[in-house]
Amino acid sequence: MEDQQPTRGQPVVVLSEDSQQTRGRDAQTANIAAGKAVAESVQTTLGPRGMDKMLVSSGSDVVITNDGATILSEMDVEHPAAQMIVEVAETQKDEIGDGTTTAAVLAGQLLAQAEDLIENDVHPTTIVKGYHEATRIAREAIDEQVVDAEIDDDLLRTVAASSMTGKGTGHVGAEALAERVVDAVRRGGEDSVGRDHVRLVTHSGASGAATECREGVVVVNDDQNAPIRDDMPRSVEDATIAVLDEAPDVYNTPQDKLNFTDYDHEVNTVEQFDAIKEGEKRVLQEYVDVLTDADVDVVFNRAGIHSDVAAALAKEGILVLEPLMKNAKDIVRTTGARRVASISELDADDLGKAEYVGVEKFGDDYVISVEGGVAGEMTSVYIRGSTEHVVAELERVVDGAIDVVTATKDGGVVPGGGASELAIAKALRSEAASVEGRKQLAVEAFADAVEVLPRALAANAGLNPVDALVDLRTTFDAEGSAGIVVDGNAATVGDPAEAGVFDSAAVKRKAIESATEAATMIARIDDVITAESSR
Repeated sequence: MEDQQPTRGQPVVVLSEDSQQTRGRDAQTANIAAGKAVAESVQTTLGPRGMDKMLVSSGSDVVITNDGATILSEMDVEHPAAQMIVEVAETQKDEIGDGTTTAAVLAGQLLAQAEDLIENDVHPTTIVKGYHEATRIAREAIDEQVVDAEIDDDLLRTVAASSMTGKGTGHVGAEALAERVVDAVRRGGEDSVGRDHVRLVTHSGASGAATECREGVVVVNDDQNAPIRDDMPRSVEDATIAVLDEAPDVYNTPQDKLNFTDYDHEVNTVEQFDAIKEGEKRVLQEYVDVLTDADVDVVFNRAGIHSDVAAALAKEGILVLEPLMKNAKDIVRTTGARRVASISELDADDLGKAEYVGVEKFGDDYVISVEGGVAGEMTSVYIRGSTEHVVAELERVVDGAIDVVTATKDGGVVPGGGASELAIAKALRSEAASVEGRKQLAVEAFADAVEVLPRALAANAGLNPVDALVDLRTTFDAEGSAGIVVDGNAATVGDPAEAGVFDSAAVKRKAIESATEAATMIARIDDVITAESSR
């Protein structure tokens, strides 16, 4: 019998029976279509006139927002290529805080342009090289657009307002919120812009206009037990503060102080009962004496305390707040106090100071404020809203604005309203002729993709996108700057800088980079293998 020789030159692919494989143009088309579909789902949310999306989960949880990262993260996206677009928005949100919709839409448009190039027999590797060359040109164009102006509070407020306009700020107004955002990030010092010391605290039940910035820590406690007694003070000025990990309790006392260690005791005589009661009073008084001798006004403690201890502290005018240990780190940072494991270890160096500690009650909720701490490292933006949905959206908006203001300090600003995208597109077309080979086509395609952003701004603002793009190009060539300017109910083509519309340059740079990385990764995939998990 002749030996059977293996077939040479034939690829051998070993897959399980339940595996599926999509190769070549079919794989590229499917991946690009999935990425485009996800990106297009958020395009109508772009800009100050962008619309909101209502996202309803299988459990009937509702999210109403026009934040691109939130929309994409809440969507049930299964296709792996589409998930890459979701990751673009999430990365943009995590690193910069704004521009999530811009990044996602641009990634989708880059994929659409890549699809056309592939149909015209341009190799994906050539497209990738051309896109990377275009990214370099785009970064240079953004740098040239950076406004030569001092990054002062007025400019930061303008950038913050631009980032929040049209994003669910309602009647509060982006300008009013921008004032509070800049106030919050500036609390670290006039020359400081940072966000690790800023906390966002949300509380529904009031108008969004009640949102405010407080220098210190704000805690919303819905446990209905802070302060622990009604006869304790509700506000203390020039407060001396102790932060305790121990719960002062006469029933958890070392045996050498009281001759018992549990709640159950065998009592045979009146003398034994009297001894136990005297021991309880002695330990209770020791707790009170430690705090009063140290002139402590406010105690933050880990857990509940015995009612007799609380009554004694109330008589001394000491405010006890609990349980606030999840906020203990922030309280320590703003007051300069130290967390103490046991009250017996408390000394003067462990105490903190604050100009004001107050407790307000709204319905069933207590709102605790620690303001003007000597350490001065914490700032709270206390966000109010009529409903949980409103509060949640305002929190997203303010959080993004804080990130944008922080990024703007070092990165500068560029004219908004699509002006920077027009500058990028013009630079790309100008330099495309100097790019060798078919990469030139990819650079020109990149320009077409970028121009979709001002077109989307125009469409969302109620303008004809084609006519608006023609006007934008004409005005930009004539005046060197042009964008979509929204003033009240009117949207026109004008100079964004004159209208006070600016965007963070860092946001633009990151959006270009993130979108390009995702689009080039998807475009290069020509083989998709799927199989059921063996686990």
